[in-house]
Amino acid sequence: MTQTPAVSFATCDLCDAHKNDSSGQFRVLPPVFSDFGAVQKFSGPVVTVKCFEDNSLVKAAVDSAGEGRVLVVDGGASLRRALLGGNLGAAAARNGWAGVVIDGCVRDVAELAQCQTGIRALAAMPLPTEKRQQGQQGIAIQIQQVWVRPGDWLYADEDGIVVMASPQQA
Repeated sequence: MTQTPAVSFATCDLCDAHKNDSSGQFRVLPPVFSDFGAVQKFSGPVVTVKCFEDNSLVKAAVDSAGEGRVLVVDGGASLRRALLGGNLGAAAARNGWAGVVIDGCVRDVAELAQCQTGIRALAAMPLPTEKRQQGQQGIAIQIQQVWVRPGDWLYADEDGIVVMASPQQA
């Protein structure tokens, strides 16, 4: 698995450069996400999954080659079930995902902290999901009322998460 080298960035600098953008090409996610992975700073092209209390598509995604991409999951902001746990976090790291951002919960927090990938979610919840094979992938989703589309570029660091329609220029 080959990962493309990450371009150096700071979300604050990206916000400074794009603060007057009214085109919708530059978006900032609200500061509601907590950091659960071993990697705090990550970026890459977005892959999307939409699911509600069923992580079947999340598992399928992290079990595939990540190639430096970021999985963004619209979990409906559910705080009732965890969409990612230690096994799936380890799979994401092993398969080369730069990061996973979940509008929902995670579990196995101690295990996720050892995963060499970025992991952001709303909260920890020990209850797993049911596997119903439901959801959608590769569609435009809304995360905390912010649109995220497949192929967008996501940048996450200690200050926050921003999404752009195309990668920043080095």
